[in-house]
Amino acid sequence: MNLKLMSTPYLLWITIFSIVPMFFVVYYSLTDTYGNFTLENFFEIQNYSCAFLRSIIFSVVSTIISFLIGYPTAYSITKLKKKHQKMIVALIMLQMWVSFLLTTYSLMTIMESNGIINIILGIFGIDCPLINTKSAVIIGMVYNCLPYMILPIYSSLSKMDPKIIEAAKDLGADKFKIFRKITFPMSIPGVLSGILMVFAPNMSTFIVSKMLGGNENTLIGEIIELKFLGVEYNPRSGSAIAISLMFFIVLCIEIIKYCVYGRK
Repeated sequence: MNLKLMSTPYLLWITIFSIVPMFFVVYYSLTDTYGNFTLENFFEIQNYSCAFLRSIIFSVVSTIISFLIGYPTAYSITKLKKKHQKMIVALIMLQMWVSFLLTTYSLMTIMESNGIINIILGIFGIDCPLINTKSAVIIGMVYNCLPYMILPIYSSLSKMDPKIIEAAKDLGADKFKIFRKITFPMSIPGVLSGILMVFAPNMSTFIVSKMLGGNENTLIGEIIELKFLGVEYNPRSGSAIAISLMFFIVLCIEIIKYCVYGRK
């Protein structure tokens, strides 16, 4: 069968649901209400610099935490028997099949003042409010995106040839040196994929901050949502912020890729 013909449904899908919407976003960001060219929409971004900076900090922190949890988890899974690996990976993927909104709702229920965490802490006389705090937003980010860190790293580690490790042991390398010189460098593609798959969604999220952070922890994704659907309705300003956010994420991706691969 002709390959061009086979790719037609995909090209139509991309055109209708990706290229055309992106065209309208770019158009709205560069025009005023009368359709005249303007850059004024981009100047409004400075009004939300605090939300933008907060999004960067929260995303970086959640990505680091996800890595610190995800890498040891993925590494530990590769040391299990194959049948146990499949079971653990299936359990991790199970969270990805559950609605993002539903998991955030469950976190909100757990963290609220009469939630299970505060009930347990209350037994020991500890009062530690979580809901509507920065910690709650970061916990929500990590919880929702952790599988996207674990699975790429696990995929890289599981594809490593065990003979390389055996050869290193035969040459006298200890476990730490094997990890530093062989295991971690060979898992970098998975680490890079995990970082990108956690950082990018967290930069643009709005559900987590809206449900767990309260009014004092607004992120840039929530601002964009308000510009299109909320009380601050202004699709042209929202489009400009969305375009700026997209370019920032792409820039961060390129910087990360350069830091990992640029010196080779």
